[in-house]
Amino acid sequence: MKNQILAIAAFLTTIMATTVQAANSEHVKQLLATKQCQNCNLSNAGLVMADLSGANLSGANLTGANLSRANLSGADLRGANLSGASLFGVNLSEAKFSGANLAGADLRNTYLANAELTGAYLNGANFQGAVGIPLQIASPEEFYAWGVAEGQKGNQQQAISYFNQAIAIKPEYAGAYLARGVARYQILDRQGAFQDAQIAEKLFTSQSNSTGTLTAQAFIKELQTPANEKVSAGKPSFVDFLGSLGSVLLQFLPF
Repeated sequence: MKNQILAIAAFLTTIMATTVQAANSEHVKQLLATKQCQNCNLSNAGLVMADLSGANLSGANLTGANLSRANLSGADLRGANLSGASLFGVNLSEAKFSGANLAGADLRNTYLANAELTGAYLNGANFQGAVGIPLQIASPEEFYAWGVAEGQKGNQQQAISYFNQAIAIKPEYAGAYLARGVARYQILDRQGAFQDAQIAEKLFTSQSNSTGTLTAQAFIKELQTPANEKVSAGKPSFVDFLGSLGSVLLQFLPF
């Protein structure tokens, strides 16, 4: 039995050695010393919090690498393979990603101001919580979903930023106006919330979305009622309509 266990362990070790490609240690040293590592093998490398600002990593293999909270501002990552890499909280401002593979990469909470992502492969990349996401790399529905997620966590300002981006791409996105109004309501910006609710009502009505229209109207009624009073008995209230836009409100409001 012992020999069988040892044999199985040896077999699994062999399999792992052939399927999990380790980073070239010399390449890692070269990168950290010179910030120049074109076409290097850095797969699965541990580069957490590394200062790689301005580094030349074009064509490098960074599959599965852990670059969490590293500084890659201004880095050249054109043509690099970053599939499955962890870029959580990384500063990627002005980084160049043209032709890079970011499939399945973790880009949560990254800083992407002026990053060049044209031509990058982004299938399955997670941008939740990222700041400065270029409009062309996400759909209005994705910005909307990220806004809902941030609102659910209590990050209303970030939620509003995402709803702004959804609206910038799709100006007729009634749900995003309503959701932004809710976020503004949560930070006590009743005037901003009222304006968004009115726009949402008009858009829902023009789109023949009766449920959305009723929800927006209930929200308007809530906003028109002084904070120390209740909506008139027998009248539909905003809370009554929470279920009608569950994709936003049931997750977004702390009722």
